[in-house]
Amino acid sequence: MGNVCKQADYFTISYHILMIQKQVVDKVMGFMDFIREQGVVGLAIGFLLGGAISKLVTALVTDFINPILGLIMGSKKGFENIIIPLGPNKILIGHFVGVLIDFIVIASVVYFIVRGFNLDKLDKKKGA
Repeated sequence: MGNVCKQADYFTISYHILMIQKQVVDKVMGFMDFIREQGVVGLAIGFLLGGAISKLVTALVTDFINPILGLIMGSKKGFENIIIPLGPNKILIGHFVGVLIDFIVIASVVYFIVRGFNLDKLDKKKGA
């Protein structure tokens, strides 16, 4: 009789393990479907490319455009160092314009990428 109880326990445990395994597989498959349907991979790629483009544009503006603008404006130290004194404070106009140029270039790059590859037509919610 002891052997029969051990076999019943073994089958019960095996059944529970299989049910847990099925639940885990179902959850993983649901997660994979979510990733495919919601475009999570595209979002992740967008974040990575956005970070790379941002660094590239910041380097372009800081190392190339600002020094040229600084020469044009008459600053020997570069455009980033142009300030407007305001009593004991100062307005960092050069830094602000550099950040503004960063924004305009990044926004333009994103706009032309979306338009160039017709990515605006891939939005599922627009078609619905």
